[in-house]
Amino acid sequence: MKKVITYGTYDMLHYGHIRLLERAKALGDYLIVGVTADDYDKSRGKINVQHSLSERIEAVRATGIADEVIVEEYEGQKIDDIQKYDIDIFTVGSDWVGVFDYLNEYCKVIYLDRTQGVSSTELREKKSFLTLGVVGNSLYLNKVVHEVSYVNGIKITGICTDNLDIFSDEVKNIEFATDSLEELAEKCSALFVHSNPANHYHDIKKLLELKKHILCEAPLCLNAEQWDELHKLAVKNRCVLMDGLRTAYSTAFHRLLLLAKAKKIGKIYSIDVTCTSLKRNSEDFRSSISDWGPTAMLPVFQILGVDYKQKIITSHYSDKDKKIDTFTKINFIYPDAVASIKVGNGVKSEGDLVISGTEGYIYVPAPWWKTDYFEIRYENLSDNKRYFYQLDGEGIRAEFAVFSKTISNGSDYIYIDDVVSREICQIVGEVSAGKDVVMI
Repeated sequence: MKKVITYGTYDMLHYGHIRLLERAKALGDYLIVGVTADDYDKSRGKINVQHSLSERIEAVRATGIADEVIVEEYEGQKIDDIQKYDIDIFTVGSDWVGVFDYLNEYCKVIYLDRTQGVSSTELREKKSFLTLGVVGNSLYLNKVVHEVSYVNGIKITGICTDNLDIFSDEVKNIEFATDSLEELAEKCSALFVHSNPANHYHDIKKLLELKKHILCEAPLCLNAEQWDELHKLAVKNRCVLMDGLRTAYSTAFHRLLLLAKAKKIGKIYSIDVTCTSLKRNSEDFRSSISDWGPTAMLPVFQILGVDYKQKIITSHYSDKDKKIDTFTKINFIYPDAVASIKVGNGVKSEGDLVISGTEGYIYVPAPWWKTDYFEIRYENLSDNKRYFYQLDGEGIRAEFAVFSKTISNGSDYIYIDDVVSREICQIVGEVSAGKDVVMI
């Protein structure tokens, strides 16, 4: 019996996929189809896949062409599979010509011409195409504009800023620039807001009234009442309002949360988080609590929740009006756990994350917010485990892919719970106002 194997994502399965599978099956007697897992797809740059792995597997099975369906999970797996299943022929589309010639050492390699005029990428772009505007004066927009160019189905068509000269040529070359939020909204179906946090509430409210989808760099606003009002308005106008916290969308951070909640280190008693940078003289300098606070509070609230008994806030302010904190430490006291966050702009410390439990601890090295690696450490060193995950574009690509998918599918992809988003807004507002803060 002659065995054939082929691989693909098979997102939004279409006639071209089916035709390729039929021709692959005709090469032999038994066809094995490898469907790439979500994490492996991300590592290959496919970060806006519309269908889940289970949906894609079921779609391939439903064709009735494959004799067996397997999951492709890691680089180098093709060699393992060829040897494991005693494969005679490896085949793939002609757009990969030459890439898999190395497999000739293990079996025969055949490249098949693809069906012209149809592709999953084109279908995704037609389904989820967003015209995106960016708002703000932060140099962070340089990264955003660059990384979003890698996300299928999104095109940045405009920018609202009153200081275009500070940006990179890539930003300056955006086709439309204005200092009017309303003018930008006319050109776009969705917007990314990275303005001063004090302006977020007014900017978001204005855009929601214009029925625009919004991804806003956290915090969305500066108190819980404003958060409630904005979310009610978003629901009323059927708009997506999403927190821009790129750490939340990294695969490694998501896996870390799952392992922590699954009690892989036992009962959690303590979480210590540090986020600092020396940005006091930069163009986009902000207070430490608004810049780093949402990121630092994210793992605390997602693991321990927001029902703490007490919080103790200590801050150092650099200005007479006490609106710009260069350093803030917050201790959260829970009924059966404690947490501590340290954030600073103009103060530097080791930016790691430590989650302590009764059986071990999770350690994420600095800079932990760009999570692509973490360890679970135990008393017995031989039990320690290391976890590695691909992180492209510091999580920005995945963040915008989720934003696009949420809009196009009309459903929520929950990465940041509403209660977490709301509590972050409240605390950032309190520190910004100097409320119940011990000043040093």
